[in-house]
Amino acid sequence: MNARPLLAVPALLSAFFVQPARAEWYSDQQAIMGTRIAVELWSEDRAQADELIARVMAEMRRIDVLMSTYKPDSQVSRVNAEAAEHPVKVDADLFELLWTSLEYSRLTEGAFDITYASVGHLYDFRRHVKPTPEEIARALPAVNYRHVILDRATHTVRFARPGVRIDLGGIAKGWAVDQCSELLQRAGVTRAMVTAGGDTRIIGDRFGKPWMVGIRDPNDRDKTVISIPLTDAAFSTSGDYERYFEENGVRYHHILEPASGKPAGGTDADRVRSVTIIGTTATRTDGLSKTIFVLGIDRGMRVLDRLGDVDAIVINGRGEKFYSRGLAPPAEK
Repeated sequence: MNARPLLAVPALLSAFFVQPARAEWYSDQQAIMGTRIAVELWSEDRAQADELIARVMAEMRRIDVLMSTYKPDSQVSRVNAEAAEHPVKVDADLFELLWTSLEYSRLTEGAFDITYASVGHLYDFRRHVKPTPEEIARALPAVNYRHVILDRATHTVRFARPGVRIDLGGIAKGWAVDQCSELLQRAGVTRAMVTAGGDTRIIGDRFGKPWMVGIRDPNDRDKTVISIPLTDAAFSTSGDYERYFEENGVRYHHILEPASGKPAGGTDADRVRSVTIIGTTATRTDGLSKTIFVLGIDRGMRVLDRLGDVDAIVINGRGEKFYSRGLAPPAEK
């Protein structure tokens, strides 16, 4: 009689401990920062996965409240309202991103410039509103990243002249993706993907296989023209099809040339339609993805090749594809 429990207990223990944990992919997507935020991660613990995804979404909302120009009480809106009159103290996160933004302006010879908003705020792509040449001429002198003066000792921002406005739309989403990716990594996540609109960062691989990411056809949102295998990488895609309207055969899109205050890329068939940048952080790929639109394919590719740590794929109005040096296909024989 005493033997039966002795045999049963090890059997129960064996059944309990030998059974492997059920690991799965968990995901969610929400509308935040004016775009689609998506998270996908691999976890053996559903409760932990749900908690981490919720933390990512909360962080995205925090960044939106801090940096949105559409929220009148955000710190960026306060900077725009007051920095021409006196220095404005900002949170450490915003200060560091402003500092980084000015570094990208110098790296790209001014092609990336957060003060484009000094003219950019005159456009309303939803309502098909564009500024007149006279309005652009009046606002354009305020477009110059050198007008933004940062004081690291006091974490303050001031503008060197009236009329300056900033907009972090060209880098904030990538920075937010990096912040959330690092949040997941600190929690022990080894396989994940975080996306904010056109900006994505990938953690790890898919169990020995790379993540396959697609670049859409600029003329057809449902068609992929290029698929790229990536592991532990970030990428950003910018296109003239994201926010735009057409008038008299001209496409007015949201990627503006700082020097002219007009949509970048030209109007003929050789114009840039889509730029994808691949690198190590989404902050960097987001900050550089507008560069080729502004500088043009040849000059823009030279800037990226000089940096050496990013690659690019560009599609023009003819559907032709151009690759940076690190991605260039083998020469035809």
